[in-house]
Order: sequence, then structure tokens, then C-alpha cells
Amino acid sequence: MPRIKTIALVAGARPNYMKVFPLLKELERRADRWRAVLIHTGQHYDPLMNDVFFEDFDARKPDHFLGVGSGPHGAQTARVMIALEELFQQERPHALVVVGDVNSTMAGALVAAKMGIPVAHLEAGLRSGDRTMPEEINRRVTDAISDLLLTPSEDADEHLRREGVAPEKIVRVGNIMVDSLVSALDKVRSHPIAQHLGVEDRVFCLVTLHRPSNVDDPKRLSLMVRQMEDLARNMPVVFPVHPRTRKMLESMAKNPAEESGGIRFLNPLGYLDFLALESRAAVVITDSGGVQEETSFLGIPCLTVRPNTERPITLTLGTNRLVDPERTNLAAEAEAAMARWKGKPAPRIPLWDGHTAERVVDALEARMMMQ
Repeated sequence: MPRIKTIALVAGARPNYMKVFPLLKELERRADRWRAVLIHTGQHYDPLMNDVFFEDFDARKPDHFLGVGSGPHGAQTARVMIALEELFQQERPHALVVVGDVNSTMAGALVAAKMGIPVAHLEAGLRSGDRTMPEEINRRVTDAISDLLLTPSEDADEHLRREGVAPEKIVRVGNIMVDSLVSALDKVRSHPIAQHLGVEDRVFCLVTLHRPSNVDDPKRLSLMVRQMEDLARNMPVVFPVHPRTRKMLESMAKNPAEESGGIRFLNPLGYLDFLALESRAAVVITDSGGVQEETSFLGIPCLTVRPNTERPITLTLGTNRLVDPERTNLAAEAEAAMARWKGKPAPRIPLWDGHTAERVVDALEARMMMQ
């Protein structure tokens, strides 16, 4: 019987938690083989943006909280690397799993690779082709130095093969975020948030925007808010506001969050709160990668306010559509999307089945237990 090995899991930002928690639970289920060490870098440090996720998932507190906070990309990445190097010297993990594409992902992979610790990247191989996105740089660097590349879809496999990754390092495991979604569905079905907000199922639009390309330009952000106000004439619009977005709104001479009469601006929501609204929405407008996936699984039409996506499967098999508010009207696009998907069942996407965490740990045992 193999001895118990220590595996470190690094999470730093809101989307990471939905990917780490199913994996953490599966590793704990196999505690006779693995000791999981959960490391929270603190890249997202607002309680509204992360503490509530641990409560929603009934997950244990992190073993280590690094508290790196925000800041320029270089400074933030450096702080994560410095803290992780010291921590890895103490913990001496046999392997590291990093998830997604945030600065903490790349920083963790770099430190482990330099220390000779095998690295597995969960959600490997995603590509937008847009190097102006920090996430694209993080994805490419992480994949280049990882020992095991755990992919969500066939297109991700193909990206890695084209980049020269050895086929034996690539294992398709499916979509880990769907594991979290599936596990939350029973709670979501009885969640009262829509009732509390006074919105009815399938008659409101849910909005989430946080990417710098959308919210750091006051003109672009104002344009989108005006177009959402047009949509709000026909249906309620609910907009949980990311701290970055709220900061920009409040800096404007005329704050749309105060001027708008038709949009419900909310504070950031926890995972269950947001998912309960998302699952009941008629349409979702977003620039989030994870929301593109969730809406496709749920069968909710989604408009992604970006010129590209690293999740093309949501376009080809899912309910997602890319839009540019400077070229098309969000209200008109939303009406068209709702008409296009009205009465249709949620699409079925391969390996989006709630069992990705099991396949991940199987792959870790097959590959990393041998090292």
C-alpha cells in the first residue's frame, strides 16, 4: 500500500474556489492515500468576494492564508511566489495542483517547478488567443511548465498538442466547475433570493461585469449601462456589482448606479445566491469565463461581452454568444437570444457530468503516485 502523499492545492481568486472544493472533497475521501493542504493566497481578499464561498460550500478553512492582496500584476505575482516558496519549504508537498488562470495559478506553478515539485494544472489548454488578457499569459506559462495537464474539452487537448506538449502529459477530465454546480442544485432550487428581490423565474436579466476592458473605460461602461436600461424597459435587470466595477461607477461624474431607474444594482453575491439567480434568469449578460460554462450547463442564454473566449465549446455546444456593445445593442441581442433558446432543453456537453473531481484524482494517482 502506498504511503500517504501530501498534495498542495492553491486558490487565489473567486473562480478558483468552485474548482478547488470538489477536488478537495475527493482527496479527503481518499485520505488513506492523500493529505490535502489547502492554500488561499488572498489574491481576492474582500469577504464578500471569498469568505462567503467557504460558507456556501461548507468547506473547511484553508490550512494557510497568505494575504497577498491586490496590486499590479508583477508585484502581486511576486508576493505570491515569495510566500509560496517559504511555505513549500515547510510543507514539502509531493505535488501541487493549480487551477484556472489567475496570477496565483502561474505563481504557484513557477515556484513548484523551480523547487522540483510536480505540477498538475486543472483546466489546462484553454486559449483565447488574446495576449492582452493577463489570464491568457498565465494559462500559457502555467501549461508550459506543468507535468500533468488536466483538460476540460477536446479543443483544449488540441491546443496543447499544437504547442508541442507530449500526449502522455494530457488527460481530459471534464469541467470541474460543473461538479460544484451539480452539488449545489438541491440548495439552489429552494433558494429564496429571487423571491426576496421580487423577480419572477425566466422574466429577468442577470448581469455581471468585471474585466478591465469593459469596466475601466468610463465611456464603454456607461454605454453598456445605457443599453441595459433599454432592456430594463421590458424586463427587470439585476446587476451584482464587482468591487472593481463599483469603484469605476462611483468615480463617474454621474454615477449610473445612482442615476439608473430600471437596473437593480446589488453588492457582490455568494455562490449560492448568484447561482440561484442565474438558474432562474431569462438571459445573462457577462464577461466571466465561469458564467459562460454555468449558463451553458443550465440552458440559460448568455451574452458574453468580449471579442473572444477561451471556452469555445460554450459557443459551439452551449448557449453562449459573443457580443460587442459598440457594434450591436445589448437589449436587442438579449431579446434575440431569449427567442432562440425559448423552450429548448439544456445542451449536453461531454464530461460535464459532476464527476470531474474523481477523474482528476484518478489521474493524479496514475501519474503522480508513480513519482
